[in-house]
Amino acid sequence: MSTIQLRTEIPGPRSRALMARREAAIPRGPYHSTPIFAAKAEGAILEDVDGNRFIDFAGGIGCANMGHRSAPVMAAIREQIEKYLHLCFSVTPYEPYVAVAEKLNALAPGKFPKKTFIVNTGAEAVENSIKIARAYTKRPAVICFNDAFHGRTLLAMSLTSKTNPYKAGFAPFVNDIYRIPYAYCYRCSYNLTYPSCKMTCAHALEDAFKRLVPAESVAAVIVEPILGEGGFVTPPKEFFGIIQEICRKHGIVFIADEVQSGIGRTGKFFAIEHYGVEPDLIVTAKSLGGGLPIAAVTGRAEIMDAPGVGGLGSTFAGNPASCAAALAAIEMMESSELLQRSTAIGKTFEARARQWQKKWPLVGEIRGIGGMCAIELVRNRETREPADAETKDIAHYCYEHGLITITAGTYNNVMRVLMPLAITDEQLDEGLRVMEAALAAVSDRAPALSHA
Repeated sequence: MSTIQLRTEIPGPRSRALMARREAAIPRGPYHSTPIFAAKAEGAILEDVDGNRFIDFAGGIGCANMGHRSAPVMAAIREQIEKYLHLCFSVTPYEPYVAVAEKLNALAPGKFPKKTFIVNTGAEAVENSIKIARAYTKRPAVICFNDAFHGRTLLAMSLTSKTNPYKAGFAPFVNDIYRIPYAYCYRCSYNLTYPSCKMTCAHALEDAFKRLVPAESVAAVIVEPILGEGGFVTPPKEFFGIIQEICRKHGIVFIADEVQSGIGRTGKFFAIEHYGVEPDLIVTAKSLGGGLPIAAVTGRAEIMDAPGVGGLGSTFAGNPASCAAALAAIEMMESSELLQRSTAIGKTFEARARQWQKKWPLVGEIRGIGGMCAIELVRNRETREPADAETKDIAHYCYEHGLITITAGTYNNVMRVLMPLAITDEQLDEGLRVMEAALAAVSDRAPALSHA
């Protein structure tokens, strides 16, 4: 299919009618990246209620690594729902939950014994990882990072960095949360340059023990291997090794939040594998369920066993259908070529984005690993002024021309790609051509554009 031509009417009449119903029935808080309502999805293609077809570069915000309605996942769900749906693992345990835990224990980095606790969402997994770390260390404080996103529930929101829209109006937040700079080299908090900076941002963790909170009060350091909502910021290779070494020195639990970066997104099952470190706890969600909600905390057995019996739980945690879907999704990632596909997608994107960078000053930085890649857009390469309005215009152009995209970044100036890894070469090429056309259009008329 060709998507470069402007859609006849976006949103179409059925989408507009549904949006009117949505506005009457649902609060304004939930945000929409596009004004279209989906009717079908398959692989990397979406169809809306008006019959328009779109290439999906959003993947449900990273939840569709295996592709929409992938055959193995659908088959596993169908088989499970013919047996039983909700039972509650806390009442009558069932084998699929155990099998998912066994898989994640085997796949997580490190040869030490591991255990897994399953929940429903990424935010719930983050909150439980902190509970577990506090139970193990008997300490209260948590250190997180600038530009991080860890979820929208109270503790997860307290760990999240970006104020608006995630935190504005929702105070007060959880106590004993402390924040330090991330390795955002393009916008270094210390105005230094890698590698002559000698990883000042990583060593700032030790400084935090002098200025913010004593090390003996810190239960955990939680960090995303690649920032998600923060703009796909990708640290230098030394960053996490230094963080882990400091954590071990002070008996602090090192937590990797792999909600968006995990389950094959970067070409390895976990993004932290690219850095050669072994976190004490790993948090997973999103594509873990192949399209159904499920999340997990996986980590060192002695840490995971710290909470007492009954100290962890959730009514719907480890839903049987979600567990069946997760097993199929994990097996797809293990047995298929999706990991290699992620790496290939990243190489293709980078090659095209380098061409865009040469043509348009709007493209400031290209970054990411494998299929988790992005471009940061700026109005001026010297000042690096964020091009937030232009980024919004590019996303608008894309969906009008048949490509679903989502933006990111603390400054709302990052175009990220999270297409299903099952996307075909033709679909990938077509989607990148739409992005290129959008960049060209916005670069030519950026001062006159506004879609506020």
